[in-house]
Amino acid sequence: QVRLVESGGGSVQAGASLRLSCTGFGFPLDDRDMGWYRRAPGNEYDECELVASLSTDGTTHFADSWKGRGTMSRDNGKDRVYLELNSLKPEDTAMYFCAAALRGVGGLSPQDYAYWGQGTQVTVSS
Repeated sequence: QVRLVESGGGSVQAGASLRLSCTGFGFPLDDRDMGWYRRAPGNEYDECELVASLSTDGTTHFADSWKGRGTMSRDNGKDRVYLELNSLKPEDTAMYFCAAALRGVGGLSPQDYAYWGQGTQVTVSS
């Protein structure tokens, strides 16, 4: 069964850091672009915004609000990708989703990603 499973979310104070993990089951993650998206409280199910993406050549792209605060990486041996979030703010509170594109497909919009995890909640208090 092909699926993505996220972990590492939690409730933290402003200024803290978290490291989110995404593990792939049933398919490799090292041969496709990967992305992290988030959905803020109150948003509709399909209203997700990009946090970061990582292409197969190692190029990362971050949303402007995350530049300088985030790192995205992958561990090919474990079929896992990571998203490190630093200097967290209350407005970062959201459900964070891992997404995998089909091989050979790249992009930054949610429509470019074929597989999605169930999400991991990040809550930041002031």
